[in-house]
Amino acid sequence: MAPNLNEARERMVSEQLVARGINDSRVLAAMRSVERHRFLPPEFAEHAYDDSPLPIGESQTISQPYMVALTCQAAMLTGSERVLEIGTGSGYQAAVLAALAREVWSMECLAHLYDRARIILNSIGISNVFLKLGDGSLGLSEHAPYDAIIVSAATPGVPRPLLDQLGARGRLIAPIGEDDLQSLVRISRQRGSWQEEYFGECRYVKMTGKHGFSE
Repeated sequence: MAPNLNEARERMVSEQLVARGINDSRVLAAMRSVERHRFLPPEFAEHAYDDSPLPIGESQTISQPYMVALTCQAAMLTGSERVLEIGTGSGYQAAVLAALAREVWSMECLAHLYDRARIILNSIGISNVFLKLGDGSLGLSEHAPYDAIIVSAATPGVPRPLLDQLGARGRLIAPIGEDDLQSLVRISRQRGSWQEEYFGECRYVKMTGKHGFSE
């Protein structure tokens, strides 16, 4: 990688992540190891480590680095987990999750993005991410239960199929709210009931599908 991109990635970790409270050493190492510029169209590569989402086509974006790191930190991964991601997009979040979990299943509803992410992930040698084309709001029941489910698209509420696919000690992290502003929420089962924890406001592209936003 060009020295300027390498330096930009280090600044991203120190200025955008550590300075804003990301303190999980495994998450920080994963964010250092995954080259975000590889997941962007060439014309945006020089901005790969900016503190912002960027367009990847199909009216979709690659998430802001801080939100990727915050979501991964909230998932509390130790390396032994099976994770489901809803909304592959560029494949960047899946690549970071691959460094943190044993196995990652990632769903994408747009064929072009699915194909592009598959090519990129294969090209950089990631072998523990498995992509599936389909309606992510329904989850992926054939590989459940999951230790963590990461929703990388805004949802008006938590799709019941996703909760049903969580393991007994699983946790779901999702941006929940209106179509222009959401709260990042972690949902887990504690003492037989669902508990919610909030991690601040965020903005994601809308989830489509049966349990997503109505067009």
